[in-house]
Amino acid sequence: MSIADYKQQLGEHGKDTKLNLSSIFGNVDTSGMTPTQFYGTALALAYSIGDAELIAAVQAEAEGKIEANVDSAAKLAATLMAMNNIYYRFVHLSTDKQFAKLPAGLRMNAMANPGVEKADFELYSLAVSALNGCGMCIDSHVGVLLKHNISAQAIQHSIKMAAVLNAAATARRIG
Repeated sequence: MSIADYKQQLGEHGKDTKLNLSSIFGNVDTSGMTPTQFYGTALALAYSIGDAELIAAVQAEAEGKIEANVDSAAKLAATLMAMNNIYYRFVHLSTDKQFAKLPAGLRMNAMANPGVEKADFELYSLAVSALNGCGMCIDSHVGVLLKHNISAQAIQHSIKMAAVLNAAATARRIG
């Protein structure tokens, strides 16, 4: 299944989302992202959203454009952010600041060696953190990305990808 096939499942209520999907996947070269960054981010988002059809469509689009390590890193970003975004969103939103002083005690060793460039993994993690609504994580990832000279355009594009892929899965789910 391709993104074009996926779009056909979105119905009339997904008209704008279809256009946005076409824009995002039709302009990979102008996104400010490398193919590894673009498809890794798209895969991490699809895995986080959990729509099997969306995952298949993004995998099909990425086929032949990335190495297997990118898919593995995307799965890692989706998995670690599923944990971290919940924990750190709680720490950030709790009015009781004692929790910010306690050690998290969560294993995240794989972040030290995610199998792709640090900046690429941070971009995947940022997009998933935006999807999951963790402001503390968003700030952390943006800071690292800017230190790695990732452009504001690429950072913004990763967030647009999160918004559009989430909308696509919602449009498909509600029929």
